Amino acid sequence: MSLNYLSTRFTCSWPWNILVLLCDGRVVCGCADPYGTRVLGDTRTHTLAEIWRGETASRLRVDLNHGGSSFCGDCPLKLPLADDEKPPARALDVSPLPTRLYVECTAACNISCFQACCAPETGITRTRQAGMLDFDLFRRVVDEAAPTLVRLDFFNYGETFLHKRAVEMCEYVKARYPHVYLYTSTNGLAFTEASVARLVRSGIDEVTFSIDGATPDSYVRYRQRGDFTKAIALLRHAVGEKRQAGLAVPFINWRYILFRWNDSDREMALARRMAADIGVDRLCWEITDHPEEGFSRRFVPGSTEFAAIKHEVWDDNNLGNAIPGATPRARIELRGVPRGAPLVGEARGSLTLQTRVRNLSQRAFPHVAPYGRRLVRLGAQLRTSGGTLLDRDLARQGLPHALEAGGQVDLPIVVPLPERPGRYQLAFDLVYEGIDWFADCGSEVTTRDLVVG
Repeated sequence: MSLNYLSTRFTCSWPWNILVLLCDGRVVCGCADPYGTRVLGDTRTHTLAEIWRGETASRLRVDLNHGGSSFCGDCPLKLPLADDEKPPARALDVSPLPTRLYVECTAACNISCFQACCAPETGITRTRQAGMLDFDLFRRVVDEAAPTLVRLDFFNYGETFLHKRAVEMCEYVKARYPHVYLYTSTNGLAFTEASVARLVRSGIDEVTFSIDGATPDSYVRYRQRGDFTKAIALLRHAVGEKRQAGLAVPFINWRYILFRWNDSDREMALARRMAADIGVDRLCWEITDHPEEGFSRRFVPGSTEFAAIKHEVWDDNNLGNAIPGATPRARIELRGVPRGAPLVGEARGSLTLQTRVRNLSQRAFPHVAPYGRRLVRLGAQLRTSGGTLLDRDLARQGLPHALEAGGQVDLPIVVPLPERPGRYQLAFDLVYEGIDWFADCGSEVTTRDLVVG
């Protein structure tokens, strides 16, 4: 494919990791293709492996390694390259199948979001099939992908749970392939109390309810034809079902898009109180730049107001939380080492360090969790003397028990040392395994110089 048409060079990692299954069985590249224009293949006539390693996908990878492809068109997932920046040279001999899969049950929706491309009146249902994904096709694709699949995103365009067998699909994935991280996002309005309870008990790892407002009047400005009272009631029922059943999963999010009509201090404070009262695991704000007359001017990235909530924004990190005291915060002290003194050791050796970890947030840090995800461990990272990361996963140490809010625990950690002598840094942070490091949501990191002889 010629690059002559390109005004800017770009790169993208999606074709090396992720595929998106549309409700009609076609496979596209990227979750930002509402009209199904970037088709890689069709699972009704080909296996997923044939599509993943087929001519179209393979040619796309070659083009991206050279700085762009006409296949990508106006895809917003493209990452521009500077004039003097070389595109990443990713391997062309990809794995047999992707590690992440999006599954779209339907492109139809039960409400009409203001100027959204999937609104029933004007959106994608007028340009491509909005029917329901065939259940047998779903099973065949999942069965084929499962050996390499790490995560399945059970949503795309439309409202997933309009599909009458959507909850059954979740049960199928978690019963047969519990290692797959199963995530879904929903407006919540297609559920009954019975069906949302069944979803909670399916084993699904994470569920996001999109509710954009803390009052009926502000909510319905964007979620037209939506029912705020019903959405909140079903969110509350999901949390209650999880508690009653004593389940560790699903992790339940309330995602709140900020618009001009719902971004006041008063309404955001009300949402914080409601989220805490309901008991959701996480409340996060989402920043958008559309619709033109509706997006929040107050929280434009780069503004003082945005900086104040940055770590509570959905895309900033995976742990920040708008519920007061719920964002993970910790302090890590090295014991028995004079303040400011470097750590010293021999190449290829190890250091056994004594630490004290304090929980500065208002929620406990779990020490166990299903499938080894969302439990908290102490981690050591290796950096150059100038602070460049060399090894994010140098060492780990688990907690002996759940660390309650305000509590502390003394932990030894054994840190392997580099093979080459020299000057380095060791950084100590906590990590929610499989999710994110505490530092990414603003928690402090303890850093010490390291001299390796």
